Amino acid sequence: MKKLLLTLTVVLVGAVAAMAQNGPKITFKESMFDYGNIPHNVPASHEFVFTNTGDAPLIITNAKAGCGCTTPDYPKEPIQPGKTGIIKVTYNAATMGGFTKTVTVDSNGGQITLTIKGTVVEKAGQATPPVVNPNK
Repeated sequence: MKKLLLTLTVVLVGAVAAMAQNGPKITFKESMFDYGNIPHNVPASHEFVFTNTGDAPLIITNAKAGCGCTTPDYPKEPIQPGKTGIIKVTYNAATMGGFTKTVTVDSNGGQITLTIKGTVVEKAGQATPPVVNPNK
């Protein structure tokens, strides 16, 4: 009877301990960044800092941009509990005007969407192309 009681106690303690584990959790310092005005055809990058606030190694399985003009770079190695990592997002600035782009980050600690925005403007000293009147 004592063995059975001891075995049940060990199993119960193990089950409670397992439930207390949160696993990995990705927590970003910020999930949106505004570049403001950036020069045309000059790629701009921002580093999104995150922390593994869980209690198991965090593995980022993918970081996917919503379009080809945005490139994410993410760590391929596991991020240990309490440690930080960086996802670098680069926008190519090839199109003039305002933009809002997203990067979806998948990990064993959840999914989050990062957002960048800004306005691509002419570079200082860059001449504006002349307007051609087709009626002349």
